[in-house]
Amino acid sequence: MFIDAPEVSAETPDLKSYDRIILAFSGGKDSLAALLYLLESGVDPANIELHHHDVDGDAPVFMDWAVTRAYCQAIADFFGIPIYFSCKLGGFEREMSRDGEATAPIKFEVPTESGKAVMYAGGKGKPGTRRKFPQVAADLSVRWCSAYLKIDVMAALIRNQDRFYNKRTLVVTGERAEESTARSRYLTMERHRTDLRDSDKKPRHVDHWRPIHGWEESKVWDIIRRFGIVPHVAYQLGWSRLSCMACIFGSPNQWATILHVFRERFEMIEAREEEFGVTIRRSETIRQTAAKGHPYQAALDNPELVVLATGHEWNAPIYISPEYWVLPAGAFGENAGPL
Repeated sequence: MFIDAPEVSAETPDLKSYDRIILAFSGGKDSLAALLYLLESGVDPANIELHHHDVDGDAPVFMDWAVTRAYCQAIADFFGIPIYFSCKLGGFEREMSRDGEATAPIKFEVPTESGKAVMYAGGKGKPGTRRKFPQVAADLSVRWCSAYLKIDVMAALIRNQDRFYNKRTLVVTGERAEESTARSRYLTMERHRTDLRDSDKKPRHVDHWRPIHGWEESKVWDIIRRFGIVPHVAYQLGWSRLSCMACIFGSPNQWATILHVFRERFEMIEAREEEFGVTIRRSETIRQTAAKGHPYQAALDNPELVVLATGHEWNAPIYISPEYWVLPAGAFGENAGPL
């Protein structure tokens, strides 16, 4: 099923030199393409770990897709690769609702001889108040959802596990330059923020590699097709990116689709805008945004996919023969917004 190994560029690290390769796996097309690229490059699946940061944490679904965790698990099972789930306790909603409280601890799974265990880190900072949604911006200090719920979570789980000391670890992420001006400035290869290779006491060598940084979207879909992997249901419903279902960068068409197809979710988020008196876009409510768009036809035409998206089980195929694989409705779709 797998094709010949891809070309190796000057920015490709020696993948065999690492004790483990950790892939930040959202379940979206880009992190999926990064995984497939690793496998296509000959990396032993036994040396790969998938780490999925659950945006809504251990709380009820609020912003994200309910089925995402199950989809990520299905991908891991298909390839026989371990997956570890992590989150900030209470997820997006708790962090957003903070009122004179410290940010929540981070919860993450770790490997043990008998399977997995759970560890916690952080949650001892100074009290603070948010009571508003992240702002639509490239600056991570105001678009805090990515920093607090994903980037910081990965850093915490590496810093708080002794198994990373005296080892060489490669962190892989799926950002692409084509996605935004901000991401085009990212380095393809650099030291990870948790790197301590120069420490005399507890050295920890951690590199950060973005293997598909220079890829166009067509190349991403091509490798997914070659492997015959069924993409996340979000793309099949018309979304062009797998961020949260209700991503703050969501286009008018996305919000119109949520309003018409996932109305309960829409009204939950709308209620919080009204409670805070501060809207996601600051300049208009999500209802005003939705009024400017039209629901995706794929979402209107496929109620069975809507049911799949709102459930907590991936009870659909994860593989289809490449000859029968077709691009999902959201491929090469509208850009939900800059990152």
